[in-house]
Amino acid sequence: MLTGPGDAKRALRVLARGSRSHGEAVRGALIDRLLSLDLPASARVAGVIPLPGEPDLMPAWDALHARGHAVLMPETTPRGEPLLFRRWHPASVLVAGRHGTRHPDGPVGDPDLVFVPLLAWDRRLARLGHGGGYYDRTLAARPDAVAIGVGLAAQEVAIVPTGSYDVPLDAVLTERGLVLPEGCSVADLVPGRHRRP
Repeated sequence: MLTGPGDAKRALRVLARGSRSHGEAVRGALIDRLLSLDLPASARVAGVIPLPGEPDLMPAWDALHARGHAVLMPETTPRGEPLLFRRWHPASVLVAGRHGTRHPDGPVGDPDLVFVPLLAWDRRLARLGHGGGYYDRTLAARPDAVAIGVGLAAQEVAIVPTGSYDVPLDAVLTERGLVLPEGCSVADLVPGRHRRP
């Protein structure tokens, strides 16, 4: 019997991890959608170095770097702390981190826009992650940063169980396009002037 959001999340994670398969066409479409976003030229963008089973979006980060964006990647910090973001470029040395993650050895920076990995999402823009709470702590600590979940359309569920510490996303990007809150547009995704408190 499920007794609360934590139990419901654990059950949903088991299902979500089993349904993350994607082909090259889907990955390519997701990269195309990401690169079609109208990002401010000065935006500092936090990307994602994929874990096993996650779409490999490294070509998108290569392209954003080539366009002149400062690209940062997360460093997994000790449990209970928000993520650090380190400057990345295509020739960066990647260092082994906690929980099987990798991060660049570059200087720490502050992103304007954070692409957030997910296992599942819903139309309220609630997100299910891996369970460490890293992105919730990070987004709570960086309320001015725009948070865009990045994943697959097939990862949409009716309701993601949420608790008091879960931080909603500003949008979700899938291979089918950008999902925004009702009444919002891409123009609303401006650091410091977006929907998250």
